[in-house]
Amino acid sequence: MESEIVFLALDRFLVVLYGFTGHPVSDYFLGTFILALAAVLLGELTVALAFQANRKHIEALNDRLNSLQRLSLAALEAGERERYRALNKEANDAFGKVFFNAAALSAAYLWPVPFALGWMQLRFADVHIPLPFTPLAANYLVVFLLFYVPARLLFAAVRPKLPYFGRIQRVLASYRSTAGAGGEAAQQRGKVG
Repeated sequence: MESEIVFLALDRFLVVLYGFTGHPVSDYFLGTFILALAAVLLGELTVALAFQANRKHIEALNDRLNSLQRLSLAALEAGERERYRALNKEANDAFGKVFFNAAALSAAYLWPVPFALGWMQLRFADVHIPLPFTPLAANYLVVFLLFYVPARLLFAAVRPKLPYFGRIQRVLASYRSTAGAGGEAAQQRGKVG
């Protein structure tokens, strides 16, 4: 019930996306693409803000993981099996924290999708677009998802050229390379951020 109130409040803003051309089918497709692009943009912005808010924590997790990896490999090379096992166990725990932190951050990309689909269900539940050369029809969910993927790909292509998003992307990419490059990527993060 409360979600319907939110969707009805958003309706007057979102329905504007569905009236640009005056042709109902074209407006439906164009509006859905713009809604999908807005969902992508809102998800990207959320990830960027969440990253900025948690950056020190993320850096500390990654630095600890890299340190433990180096120490465990040094212990292995020195033939210190017990020390290696203890450090490797700690490194595995640190990896789990890094992994789940990244998974949580990645989930922020998708949170706008259910809201967009919820509003579309309220507005377009009875709309079915016939699929060419088949007896089937696509509902709002199928149409949205068919536009969400290209919208995500389009944004991914332009993100490096956008000042704020490009900078965040470079910093996040440095974390991904940290696992393979040891401390060098950590030093690069300081230069990029």
